[in-house]
Amino acid sequence: MHPAIDELLRCSGGAVGRSAHPELATRFDRALRQGEIVAVLRGAYVHPDRARDWRALADAVYWWDPRAVVVGQASAAMTFWPDLVPHHVEVATPRPAANRAGFVFTRREIPAELVIQRAGVRIAAPALTALDLVPKYGGDVIDRALRSRTTTLAEMHRALELTGHRTGNRVRRHALLDSRGEPWSAAERLAHRLLRAAGIDAWHANVSIVCDGRKFYMDIAMDHCPVVIEIDGKDHLREDMFDYDRWRGDLLLLAGKQVLRFTWNMLVGKSEWVVATVRRAIELYPPSQRSGADKPTPISV
Repeated sequence: MHPAIDELLRCSGGAVGRSAHPELATRFDRALRQGEIVAVLRGAYVHPDRARDWRALADAVYWWDPRAVVVGQASAAMTFWPDLVPHHVEVATPRPAANRAGFVFTRREIPAELVIQRAGVRIAAPALTALDLVPKYGGDVIDRALRSRTTTLAEMHRALELTGHRTGNRVRRHALLDSRGEPWSAAERLAHRLLRAAGIDAWHANVSIVCDGRKFYMDIAMDHCPVVIEIDGKDHLREDMFDYDRWRGDLLLLAGKQVLRFTWNMLVGKSEWVVATVRRAIELYPPSQRSGADKPTPISV
């Protein structure tokens, strides 16, 4: 391989564009004939070893069409879902294009407000990406995006507003409504539903509190009393998490919080008991003792 092409491939994200280096046109042609590079898109080349690497394919999109935007799973993997491995690179483009190995093309224009850049690649903003994936992953993808702190619920509502009249928007709108408590997991989302259905709505999710110089986020904090609800997944059975939960729980207790802990199985199999337990905990605090308890105060213990 010509040294200049080799250097370009090593220094780029994995792809090189013919249009950016007209002086190498004959070198590109020779490298293509000899199988030293592969044209994954017109005018966009990668090393043969990376011809199926979704990251290299995503990088190639810009060289094919600077107006195109990477969307869907690849966009999620590049922003709020780094452990997701896309099946292909989905590309939104204003011009018609036939699908080819590693790519799925959609004729669609993305509003400029909803486009960001990562390492030179134009991709859909996390707010739009999460909404695009709701039909496939349900509300879980919204939880994941919120948990990553790459976007907010308000930004997702804005993205929905800017991309109205799309197939599936009714499902997306319902998922956003179900996310109004900003859950960070499916279990939290279920807990929110149970509380709302029972008429218990004076609470906020993922409320921060500073204890001993450390910021914690309480899964659900009641607005007018010191009751806190923590939703524990199976990862809390790990030895490190078990110890951490005890330490964190002690600090919350010293901060004046009373913690209730529920699991997914409790929420699913004992939902009535969960709701009744929350009611009983709230009722331990007469209205006269509840004022101001909704604003955690930083403490050092």
